Amino acid sequence: MANPFKKHPVNARLATIAVLAILIFLITLLEDHPSAVERYYSRGVYPFICHVFHPVFNLVPFSVGDVIYIAAVVYLIYAFVKLVRMLLKRSWKLAAIYVFGITIGIQSAIAAFYLLWGMNYYRPSAGERLGLQDSTYTLADLKAVTAMLIDSANACRERVSHADLDRTNASIYQTAIRAVKQLDDGSPNFRVYDPEIKSSLISPLLNYLGTSGYYNPFTSESQMNYEMPSFVRPFVACHELSHQMGYGPEDEANFIGFIAATRSGDNFFRYSAYYLGVQEFMYTLRSQDSLARKELRKRISPVVLNDFKTERDYWMLYEGKLETVSSFFYDNFLKANNQPQGLKTYNRMVLLVLAYRKKHQL
Repeated sequence: MANPFKKHPVNARLATIAVLAILIFLITLLEDHPSAVERYYSRGVYPFICHVFHPVFNLVPFSVGDVIYIAAVVYLIYAFVKLVRMLLKRSWKLAAIYVFGITIGIQSAIAAFYLLWGMNYYRPSAGERLGLQDSTYTLADLKAVTAMLIDSANACRERVSHADLDRTNASIYQTAIRAVKQLDDGSPNFRVYDPEIKSSLISPLLNYLGTSGYYNPFTSESQMNYEMPSFVRPFVACHELSHQMGYGPEDEANFIGFIAATRSGDNFFRYSAYYLGVQEFMYTLRSQDSLARKELRKRISPVVLNDFKTERDYWMLYEGKLETVSSFFYDNFLKANNQPQGLKTYNRMVLLVLAYRKKHQL
């Protein structure tokens, strides 16, 4: 029997688009059922994916995800040129079929994103899972913890050697892997599955995007911008590995990365985490008590302040319209994935740190 879809490719592709649209819609409905997502996906499907993907992609020394992204961008450019040629030739039916094919590809990528990792955005929050739901705090609490982080950063920075600052990325990656493994207490909250992190092949581009690292959900790989100032890299490595553990929202990955780095026993990693902590808490304090922030800033040692300047100068070298555009799209991406505050979500780690200290009476 002849396949009717071969005779009617437009209808076939429209049917596929409809099916994929329904699938994506059904996936998004799970946002309202976090307990089910946690039980069946985050503790069931996702660990299976990790056990399959990690051993395979860890064998490859470079980022397979980067290669996929590069290939996708090259193909989209080719597809755009091809589509323009079709339109110039007035091949309307062929152009429509081609557009439908591209639409199917994009829909498939969206569905794969959620099925391979993105549904972790829909699980209960880390605050709920870790018993850190009490996020109430006073201004006095905020100032006290900010001062503690500043003192910790100052003390750790004094013990950071030139050898630490010259560490290879490979050494940083291995220490980060050990740090997240130390968190694995057998519970689902800190389970790791052959963690690995790689230098991104597109680090020069990440500089212009203002990106320190990223997690590729299609290959389950964590990537880091290997060109950043060295004292930033340890925390970023722990942050990206936190995504690999199944922590989707950025504030949660920041918090888990912070805990992993401070517990690592490695002074360079502890400094990197406290350095980030000072940034986040000072940012929050600025909006609540600018005078207190100015006073606490005087408490930061000159060498730590110089590190802030070094990092700021580094990113200023690449600041431009490309970063503005990427920030706009990423902000909306976060809002579309259960993070209504967009890029400000990163700073919400402050609430988790304060709740953690309150729970453990630190």
